[in-house]
Parts: sequence; structure tokens; C-alpha cells
Amino acid sequence: MRIGMGLNYSGGFEETVAELAEHEAAGLDIAFVPEAYSFDAVSQLGFIAARTTRLEIASGILQIYTRTPSLTAMTAAGLDYVSGGRFTLGIGASGPQVIEGFHGVRYDAPLGRTREIVDICRQVWRREKVQHSGRYYDIPLPADQGTGLGKPLKIINHPVRDRIPIVLAAIGPKNVALTAEIAEGWLPILFVPERAHEVWGESLEAGRAKRDPSLGPLQTYLQASLCITEDADVAQQMLDGMRPFVALYVGGMGAKGKNFYNELAQRYGYEEEAAKVQDLYLDGKKDEAAAAVPEDLVRSMSLIGPRSYVAERLQAFAGAGVTTINVTPLAGTPAERVSLVGQVKELAADL
Repeated sequence: MRIGMGLNYSGGFEETVAELAEHEAAGLDIAFVPEAYSFDAVSQLGFIAARTTRLEIASGILQIYTRTPSLTAMTAAGLDYVSGGRFTLGIGASGPQVIEGFHGVRYDAPLGRTREIVDICRQVWRREKVQHSGRYYDIPLPADQGTGLGKPLKIINHPVRDRIPIVLAAIGPKNVALTAEIAEGWLPILFVPERAHEVWGESLEAGRAKRDPSLGPLQTYLQASLCITEDADVAQQMLDGMRPFVALYVGGMGAKGKNFYNELAQRYGYEEEAAKVQDLYLDGKKDEAAAAVPEDLVRSMSLIGPRSYVAERLQAFAGAGVTTINVTPLAGTPAERVSLVGQVKELAADL
């Protein structure tokens, strides 16, 4: 199992990057940079590429609506070039709150658009003249929709690789099936290993049945908070610190009846709890919403506790098919955070 890290998009980027060289030396394999409605991820990924030598870098995620498919492919090829072939393209649909509320772009057809975008990206990286006639994208643009002067073009530069790994963020049944069919990797969120097969097994099997063998086995990436401590009070404090994050997604990432993360919590069996968290959050009672998040949900999706317990949780994640865990080391100093990464890397090496 590989160990990754997801960087914080809301602040502290400079401090995190300053530590990355030490994390790299401690065994960190990959760093994901998210893109919500903060700074863009691309500029930060380029900065990280210049500050590291071995560490893989990934977008986690670029949403699919505000860049054209060809620009997404060009951006990935550029990041792969400046990093010497260390880039992974993570893409996803995000949600209507961000896409329509911040970008002013219609949120529609995430599955169909994703399939076409992946096809176009791979054409670009193979240096083919891009030609695509789909339901959502036409390249070149047909004459009756433009000037009629468009012609098929191929990327000028020679990409470092003709296939850059693509990781799709997906939690819905159809999205997960599509991911297992067309992508190199899958990036779920709020992942509970003991319930993963029940929730996603059928979708993964359906997608794998259509999968091109040249893609190789599906890689599974996920996020987990990390704190290795023998102090039960510290562990409890760290678990409680995760509650606002879970409440944000289950309660606030979407409207009533249109929140993918709330639906996921319900599929885990927390129907009443998910409804309560959402009602409180949408009423502006964020602290109460966080307090209503079930502790066993928070505990099962994290790596918080004694070293032996963290080792057991790593085994559970591995048993659920996880190949990379992006940890958030919970500690007060850079040295302590680097130590946590080194410790979990040792534990993962034993799997």
C-alpha cells in the first residue's frame, strides 16, 4: 500500500510544501492538490513539482466543467512534463453548488461528459489529431456551429507519456461503474472499508466487466486522518476534530434531496443520523451538526489510535482493495507530522 497526502486547499499551503521534501524522504509516495473554490490546483502542482524530485503529484480533483477537454489534456501533459513524468490527473464532477454557484456553468450529464473527456485526453496524449463527435463535445466544432474554419489538430509538444494515469472521483453507483470501466484509479470519499463491498461492489464488478485489460488493475485512493497515539484522550480529541469535516459534506455539500455525500451516509446505514446532520447544518447549526455525526462513522474511516490499532485499520483498508491512502497527519509540529508519515509508511510496508 502506498502512502499519499492531500494538501489543504483552504490555507497553510506554503507550510505544507516546505515540509514536503521531508515527507518525501520519510517515504511519502504521492501528493494530491484539491481544487474547490480556492486557489487553482494547477499553479500549486507546478510549484510542488519544482520543489520535489521523486514524489508523484496529482490533482485531487480538477472539476470537469470549466476547462475544455483539450485544455485538461494540455494541462495534464504540461504538469507531467515539468515533473518528469510524475503527474496523475484526478478529475471529477464536483457538485452544482460550486459549478453553478461559483463558476456560473450548468451542472449536467456528469457521466456522459466524463467518458468523453477521458477519450479526448487520451487522443491528445497520443499526439493524434483530435477528432471527437459526441453528445457533449464536438472537436473540431461543426461548421454550422462556428466559423467553419476549425480543423483537426494535434498537440505541438511531445508529451512525456502517451498515457497519463486518470483517477476519477466517484461515489454514486453509475459513476463508480464508469470509473472501474475507463480509469486507472478511483478516488472515493468518506470510505468505510467494512461497508465498501456492500455499497460499491456491484458497481465495481459491472465496470470491471467492461474494462480494457491494458488499463491494468483499478487503483483505489482514499483520504484518512492519521494520528498514532497511545493516549486515549488525544485520540478522542482528534476523532472529534474530524466531525466538522464530515458534517460539512454530509450536511452542507448540496441541498436537501441533492447531496451525494448525505446519500452515501444513508447507504452506510445512517439514514436518521444523516438526516439530522443535514437539517442542523442547513439551519446554520454547524456545531450541533458536527456533534450529531456518528462516532463509529468517523472512527471507521480514519487512522487514529494506538499503533497496533492503526495497523489493523490499514489491513482493513487493504482488504477492501485500497492501494493508496492519502493521510492527513494530525500533529502540532512539522517534525511530528513527518514522523507520522514515516510510521504509517512502515506499517503499510508490512501489508
